[in-house]
Amino acid sequence: MPKSKVRKKTDYTVNPASRTPVKVKHAGPSPVWYVSIMLGFMLAGLVWLLVYYLAAESISWMSDLGAWNFLIGFGLMVVGLIMTMRWR
Repeated sequence: MPKSKVRKKTDYTVNPASRTPVKVKHAGPSPVWYVSIMLGFMLAGLVWLLVYYLAAESISWMSDLGAWNFLIGFGLMVVGLIMTMRWR
């Protein structure tokens, strides 16, 4: 059986000498107010749900919201958790 010709593959690696360095903008730590607002959102959501479970019968406007209280409480906590992604 005849031997097949060997194909020469092209080199796809980039020459490191041809790359130009890119300066990365160094960001410092988050300010204190950012961390306090982030924790405040998470605690506000927790407090909202605790008040709903413990005292919803005595707070008329909160009992009128019904299941929307879960959306409000968990929504506040999710906003705090999303803020943690930007925390340095």
